[in-house]
Amino acid sequence: MAESVYKVIELVGTSNESWEAAAKAAVERAGQSLRNLRVAEVSELDMVLDDDGVVAYRAKVKVSFKYEDAQ
Repeated sequence: MAESVYKVIELVGTSNESWEAAAKAAVERAGQSLRNLRVAEVSELDMVLDDDGVVAYRAKVKVSFKYEDAQ
């Protein structure tokens, strides 16, 4: 097997609906500008609050993608 190198970046996705939707938003947005996404790991979940309760759900996601060979 050939050796590979991966880059890991950290993103924060937000949603008014759920943590799942927040994580999905982060991964889908990353997929619009990055190729060869390999793994997404949710590392932290939190919520934005105001006097009425939950305003937004936030998911901190670590996404890895494979470096491509120079062409």
